[in-house]
Amino acid sequence: MVAEVQTAEHVWPMLAPVVFVPHAESEYQRLVTVLDALIDVVGENENHPLASLMEVIGVLIEKYEDEHVPELTEI
Repeated sequence: MVAEVQTAEHVWPMLAPVVFVPHAESEYQRLVTVLDALIDVVGENENHPLASLMEVIGVLIEKYEDEHVPELTEI
């Protein structure tokens, strides 16, 4: 596991602008743009090397929406 952490430490500066927890609307919008680009590249291919990254970005977006975007209610 130490080798994996060392690898992550080496590549993280390149990934940090793409994989982050959004705390502001502008960061949220940046993640949405990243997700759109990933969808264009990955599509429906669950075996694509970036498929798990697409899933992670989706989870980060969903977390932000759950905390900051009010739900529509029926009248």
